[in-house]
Amino acid sequence: MSTSQLTGGVPFRTNYRLHLLFAGFVIYWIALGLWPVQRSLWLAENVLVVLTVAALVWTYRFTPLSNMSYLFIALFLCLHTFATHFSYETTPIDNWLKATFHTKRSYYDRVVHFAFGLLWIYPFRQLFVRTTGIVRGLWPYLAPMALVVGLSAIFEITEMAVASLSGQGTNNDDAIGMQGDLYDTQKDMMLAWFGAIAAEGILIWRSRRKKVVN
Repeated sequence: MSTSQLTGGVPFRTNYRLHLLFAGFVIYWIALGLWPVQRSLWLAENVLVVLTVAALVWTYRFTPLSNMSYLFIALFLCLHTFATHFSYETTPIDNWLKATFHTKRSYYDRVVHFAFGLLWIYPFRQLFVRTTGIVRGLWPYLAPMALVVGLSAIFEITEMAVASLSGQGTNNDDAIGMQGDLYDTQKDMMLAWFGAIAAEGILIWRSRRKKVVN
């Protein structure tokens, strides 16, 4: 991974592709935020979206990532934003699955947990290389994977804490999205890990393929 690939080498004011990506996401986010199914839930679940975008804007000046990384992040945020409009339990995709295959739970949340690992590994790896200068060895692969699993655990703990502090209680399935599955938290974290493994596998394959070609 070269330095130019890492930083993109383009100031934000002339990075027109990033302008289009940012504008497209903002329009998408506003459109799905106009009439959400449940406004209070939409507000709660978009706190992390706003914080993430703000952090990316703030850090671009001194730790910019490649446009590819920002594209992966935007794709993940779009998946999450789609669910916040309907709620994770009542997305049109889950309604179709329940009507067609008579599934008992909603699976869109599982898709998003997997996508978290799959889509964030590349940006996390770039960030690790940018801040440490370590390009070779196992750490550029292990550190991003550990970050994915760690953040997934933090999210699950935060979700439980918010439900408890709001008076909904940790035994309330709807409050923490367990949907009757005792091991829902562990499965969500496992899917994020599997997504990270898949992404790492793709990165390793591409790296070896380039070496063979060269």
